[in-house]
Amino acid sequence: MTDDPTEILEPPSEQAMDRLVTLLEPYRRLTQPKFYGMATMPDDGSLLVGNHTIYAFLDLPLMLAEVWKRRRIAIRSLGEEAHYTVPVWRDFLAACGMVRGTRDNVRALMRDHQTILVFPGGSREVFKRRRQSYQLLWRDRMGFARLAIEHGYPIVPAAAVGAEDMLDVIADVDTPVYGEFARLVKKVTGYPAPPIVRGVGLTPVPRPVRLYFWFGEPIDTTRFAGQKDDAAARTIRDEAKLAILAGIQFLRDERDRDPDRGLVKRLLRRPE
Repeated sequence: MTDDPTEILEPPSEQAMDRLVTLLEPYRRLTQPKFYGMATMPDDGSLLVGNHTIYAFLDLPLMLAEVWKRRRIAIRSLGEEAHYTVPVWRDFLAACGMVRGTRDNVRALMRDHQTILVFPGGSREVFKRRRQSYQLLWRDRMGFARLAIEHGYPIVPAAAVGAEDMLDVIADVDTPVYGEFARLVKKVTGYPAPPIVRGVGLTPVPRPVRLYFWFGEPIDTTRFAGQKDDAAARTIRDEAKLAILAGIQFLRDERDRDPDRGLVKRLLRRPE
């Protein structure tokens, strides 16, 4: 997160969120996502902290739409600066509630008791390398924990499983030849190059697997009120990380024993 002038942070309109739900209905019918623990999310604001799955767009829009549909909560996801360099894309994301991931924006959202979503792994998790499925690649990031403590904001750990079963990474920054190209892209543009993936057959089309989402019990940050040291932030960060890893494992177990996991069975049954 960086410090920038605060944007206008009014929540997206009900009409915009309803349109998102309608737009994603065919995809929802295909993936028939399962949600666990959504009722734990406070109505008056919380900071959702989750694992970023590969490419992000395979599951995140569906999660935003489903939380709106079931709880009427418009989640404000924090976006990296790279999103704002693409004109049409940034407008679409803004309509879905995304804001620039700056400290000032987060403080403003917290003062307004809005529900915020952050992925501490950022683009590093979005562009995972081979054999990194469902790993948390946070390095030593603790900014979200500091801001939560500063405002006494509850943290809700969140996990998502399914998107990284849709695609296999076949080439990344550690792959000969492509790795050289990826490093050149990063040097020239300042942004990482995406990995090369394979989905259905030899194509990059994602496999139509089922998606699973989990929300854990809120983590209380008020016990560290007034503390600005790294120790307090690290404690909160580590609690969130352990909870998310447990949530990921819970969802993987649920996925493995799901009798309706297969596409044909899903399509023949009534959606939840």
